[in-house]
Amino acid sequence: MKKIAVITSGGDSPGMNAAIRAAVRVALAQGVEVWGIRNGYAGMIADDMIRLDSRSVGDIIQKGGTFLGTARSEEFKTLTGRQKAAENLHSRGIEGLIVTGGDGSLTGAKLLSELGIKFVGLPGTIDNDIWGTDFTIGFDTAVNTALDAINKLRDTASSHGRVILVEVMGRHCGWIALTAGLAGGAEIILVPEEPFNQEDISKKLLESRAKGKQYSIIVVAEGAGSALELGQYIRANSGLETRVSVLGHIQRGGAPTAFDRLLASRLAETAVRALMAGKTDIMIGFRNNQCVEVPIADAVGKKKEIDPELYRLADVLSK
Repeated sequence: MKKIAVITSGGDSPGMNAAIRAAVRVALAQGVEVWGIRNGYAGMIADDMIRLDSRSVGDIIQKGGTFLGTARSEEFKTLTGRQKAAENLHSRGIEGLIVTGGDGSLTGAKLLSELGIKFVGLPGTIDNDIWGTDFTIGFDTAVNTALDAINKLRDTASSHGRVILVEVMGRHCGWIALTAGLAGGAEIILVPEEPFNQEDISKKLLESRAKGKQYSIIVVAEGAGSALELGQYIRANSGLETRVSVLGHIQRGGAPTAFDRLLASRLAETAVRALMAGKTDIMIGFRNNQCVEVPIADAVGKKKEIDPELYRLADVLSK
């Protein structure tokens, strides 16, 4: 294999630049030419590609986002769009592709492979919802961003004796809420995977006050419900003063943590070596502190659940 390309797709996540950097430099060390595809699959269709050398990826390991850019592409969802993308790769002599992104991006790579494009995927999403890997690139950074906000909000909650609800990302998956909530000592954590009753939450908060707790932190994954609406309900039905903070896209940005930089670098190196060995249709996951090969059909075809033991522990520690 003489030429490969790297692409970041879907939602950005901290550590994508570290993955690009590692993939480029490992490939160059093997004598392989590397191309970067700008703006995800949309750039692949538009033939928006640049040749990358070692200096092209200097001074990016510490930066969030992706210097190659990323975008959604409706055209890529069509067979005609994918055929055009594949033709652009073939015309440049690109023989292999490293795709960093979430479920949709990896699914796109799987569809490309049906047109003869060899690829290896990397799990790049803050949601940590990809099956076959303990951690995804960007998750640790997003959790620490949410945790920092929780720590700061706890100061003002304790000063005023308030209930503060913190809404974090997680439309279909509660990993950020669960991990940040547990680490931040939240009294209540609400995730899409676990149903809840608003009345029960109000009762629990009042019981906490009766036991001497002067304030409470509730972490809400966006997919579990609206923190704003829940805050209004709590205030109306318990009489407790509430405030709501929606963190939104701040969780996507910022310098990646050391963990995410190391994770991205290790996964990317393994991905390049897998491509060099002729492997395709796999994702490189991270399990038990080791990089592992995961069939792409499993990675995009199975649902990763939150850890029930963490949820149980969060409840025990909230008492």
